Amino acid sequence: MSGSDSGHIPVLLNDVLQSIAPKRGDCFVDATAGRGGHASAIAAAINPGRILLLDRDKENLAYAESCVRAAAPDSQVDAIHSDFRNIAEIAKKQGICANIFLADLGISSNQLDQAERGFGFQKDGPLDMRLDRSSPYSAADIVRDLSESDIADMIFNLGEDPFARLIARKIAQSRAQAPIVTTAHLARLVREAYGSRARDSRLHPATRTFMAFRIAVNDELKALEDLLKSIASAIRSTSIGWLSSEARVAVISFHSLEDRQVKRTFVNLADEGLVHRVNRKPLIAGDSEIADNSRARSAKLRTVSRIAQQ
Repeated sequence: MSGSDSGHIPVLLNDVLQSIAPKRGDCFVDATAGRGGHASAIAAAINPGRILLLDRDKENLAYAESCVRAAAPDSQVDAIHSDFRNIAEIAKKQGICANIFLADLGISSNQLDQAERGFGFQKDGPLDMRLDRSSPYSAADIVRDLSESDIADMIFNLGEDPFARLIARKIAQSRAQAPIVTTAHLARLVREAYGSRARDSRLHPATRTFMAFRIAVNDELKALEDLLKSIASAIRSTSIGWLSSEARVAVISFHSLEDRQVKRTFVNLADEGLVHRVNRKPLIAGDSEIADNSRARSAKLRTVSRIAQQ
C-alpha cells in the first residue's frame, strides 16, 4: 500500500527512497508513521527486515502497522505509541540498530480533514489540535489560559505572522464575551483582525495562527530539538548504539522553524566529518507532485548518511 488509499499521499516519496537507498534486510525506524505511506514503501524494499514504527496518534499508528505488515509480511514489525523524542530509549529497549531513520514532521491528511480533530478551518470543529488525544491540553485551553501578550508572542514566534498583536487583541476581546471553543470562531477572529488585508493575503489569514497553536499544543519544536539531539548524540558516539555505523537519516520539514533546526544539526555533523550530506540543498516537490498533492508544496527533505569511523 502507498497510503494514498487512505486519502493520504506521502510527500516526496521517490526522493525519500532514492536518498535513503533501502536494502533487503535493513533495520528501519519511522518516527512518524502516520498513515504508513512512506513506511509501507520502505518496508517492501527491505523485506525481510526489521521495522519500528512510532506515532503520537494511536489510530494512525494502528493503521500504519496494518499497512506495513501487508507490505512486508516476512519482516519483524513493532509499533509503539510514543513521541519521537523518546527514540533513543525506545530503540535501546527494542534492541534496534537502525540502518534507516525517517521523520516526516507534517501532520497526516486525515488529521487535517477530520473536523473533530480541530487542526483545520475549512470545516468547523472543536478547537483541539492534539496529535495525541490522550494529552490533557488542547488549543481551546491555550486560548482560554494564556495572556494576550503570550498569545501574541506565540503567534509571532511560532506562526511568524506579522499581525500577531492584532490577532491576540481580537482573541482577548472576544473571549471576554464568550469562550472560544471552535475552529470557525478562531478563524473568523483572525480574519477580522486582518481586516481589508485579508484580501491581499496569499494564504488564508488563519493559516499561520493555526500553525502556531498546533505547534504549541504539541510542543513540536522542543520535541524536534530533543530528537535531533538524540540523533547527533548517537552519531557522535564512538560505540554503535541505535544508529548503525552507516545509517541514513532523513527528515521532512514543512516550515522554516523546523527546517532551520534540521539544517543546523546536519551541517554541524557534516563539519565534524561524521556524516555526508546526501543533498547539499533540501529536496522539494516538483510541479507535478504539487498538482497531485498541494500539501507537498512546503515540504523539504534533508538526508545525511553516517560516515563509518575507523
